[in-house]
Amino acid sequence: MMRTVIISTIPLILSSIYFFGWRVFLLLIAVTIFGVLTEYVFEKKNNKKVSEAIIVTSILYTLTLPPSTPYWIAIVGIIFGTIFGKMVFGGFGRNVFNPALVSRAFVYITFPAPLTIQWSKAAVGFPGGFGTYITEGIETISQATPMLIFRETGSMVSMKNLLIGNVSGSIGETSAILIILAGIYLIYKKVASWEIMVSTILGFTGLSGILYLTGNSQIPNPLFGILSGGFLFGAIFMATDPISAPKTKEGKWIYGIIIGIVTVIIRGYALFAGGMMFAILIGNTFGPIIDEGIKAYKKHKKELEDKKKGVVI
Repeated sequence: MMRTVIISTIPLILSSIYFFGWRVFLLLIAVTIFGVLTEYVFEKKNNKKVSEAIIVTSILYTLTLPPSTPYWIAIVGIIFGTIFGKMVFGGFGRNVFNPALVSRAFVYITFPAPLTIQWSKAAVGFPGGFGTYITEGIETISQATPMLIFRETGSMVSMKNLLIGNVSGSIGETSAILIILAGIYLIYKKVASWEIMVSTILGFTGLSGILYLTGNSQIPNPLFGILSGGFLFGAIFMATDPISAPKTKEGKWIYGIIIGIVTVIIRGYALFAGGMMFAILIGNTFGPIIDEGIKAYKKHKKELEDKKKGVVI
């Protein structure tokens, strides 16, 4: 399952090199090395091997970072996320929160400037970023990420650019087409929950559509919101983490709707332009509770049905 996720990210990694330069690949290598070493230190004393999941965590975490993120900050993030998002809960399969998002949230809050201000322009033409270490930096807000541009000026980047990915933003979150194709591949391989993907989009579209139609200037049209700000990347790769997401079918729908709704609220009324990262972590918090509630409801419903049939419990 982990190898399937890794395969699905390869087009995103290649496109990120084209858009932003070879630095993103070197950053990915550095993060993966330190992620693996961190898990190795903890698993060695228990005579356990490093799981392939840490490679997935390292890749997904790196893809959420700006291209110019300092190496040391990215490394500190993966070490923190591996320890406090995974190992403190007992290691692989026991984490409550998505470790990649724990890493991202930590560096986002601790080092806000490199994570929110310093962005790079997306390359165009041939050879694009394949011919440079990193593309030119952005100096003004009018050239920043699509969500920042909308928040500051009210302008929206063209849908074509959002689909292709030649916009500034986090390393692997810019190309909507490649992310959607990756999602289709994961669903085909039965690795990621389509229920969570669809419900997240429905929750987001429902609330953002209502607010947009009622004239809330902070809320862009739903399609723009879906294609920007890392929403699709989060819905397909992060929210569907099988360990931190609910296990029941009904729970997955509730979980996804919660994430979609919370994303709209954070984007429109909080300080954060994105919101998807925190929305998923909030969803992770409610995941186990949702499952327990679903199980309790089903048990109670079965007891009532059995009583109606005259079955002694």
